[in-house]
Amino acid sequence: MTKIYKIILLVLPLILVGCIDASDVETGAGGQGDTAVEKDEDVSEAIGHSNDSLLSPDQILNIAHRGASGHAPEHTIESYEKGQELGGDYIEIDLQMTKDGELIAMHDPDVSRTTDGEGEVSELTIEAINILDAGEWFNEENPELAEPAFSQAQIPTLSDIFEAFGKDANYYIETKNPDESPGMVKELVSVLEEFGMLDEDMEEGQIIIQSFSKASLKEMQELEPSLPLIQLISYQEQAEITDEELDNIVEYAVGIGANYKYITEDYVQKVREAGLLIHPYTVNEKEDMERMIEWGVTGMFTNYPDRLEEVLAEMESE
Repeated sequence: MTKIYKIILLVLPLILVGCIDASDVETGAGGQGDTAVEKDEDVSEAIGHSNDSLLSPDQILNIAHRGASGHAPEHTIESYEKGQELGGDYIEIDLQMTKDGELIAMHDPDVSRTTDGEGEVSELTIEAINILDAGEWFNEENPELAEPAFSQAQIPTLSDIFEAFGKDANYYIETKNPDESPGMVKELVSVLEEFGMLDEDMEEGQIIIQSFSKASLKEMQELEPSLPLIQLISYQEQAEITDEELDNIVEYAVGIGANYKYITEDYVQKVREAGLLIHPYTVNEKEDMERMIEWGVTGMFTNYPDRLEEVLAEMESE
């Protein structure tokens, strides 16, 4: 099983009580202020997941962003393997759809940044995708991290990834540009079914689906309501969210993903109090990781899962 740290006693007093006086804590029906632990139990109950679940608000998930992409060429089997080796709890996969309907792992809609080819993924067949080099660029840009195996890396399909890591791994999957790729969500469900990723023996939260597209998430909810969904939100300035927006998201998603640079402690607390998880992206520096944890996030995306592993271990031992 993946290694997930629980640091309730360290974090929750900070995020749910903070430095306010106990007499200022909002009282419940019984007329006495809730303790931090009681509040977190309320959040857990609101989300509807046990403390042992991957979706528990007690967990701090280490999500290897595009694999351990700080150590290996992103979205390659090699990068995903590094992510597993360095403590990542999840293999994070961005999905694009080829011209002939294959789901591949790639962040950009164009292949030029991370391969030796050119062109839009949506205009290329899987045959054309398969001949591209997806790793030499990383060796050239990062000579200190270069490995011969990287120069042989290819763009994997979703099926390739499932074949390589099987049902023991956890997968955090994003549908990219689903509005421009009709059939993406249906094909994703089809591949999940093919590899038994929707079977009853899968643990709660082993498959998480995220997207900036609400329509895509709602379609997934209709096709496979058992899968937990994360609503990604893009901010270009300090993040703010209304109660109405949170109420709407709670209807179909278990959490929110947002750029860590734009969120605040108040934002994190508001999301948590709404009964939602929050997984900011992409947090690469230890001091930022520590701050996010102190604010109360329930996980984060990072190119360096080993760094987050170290931060969690250090904070747990304090």
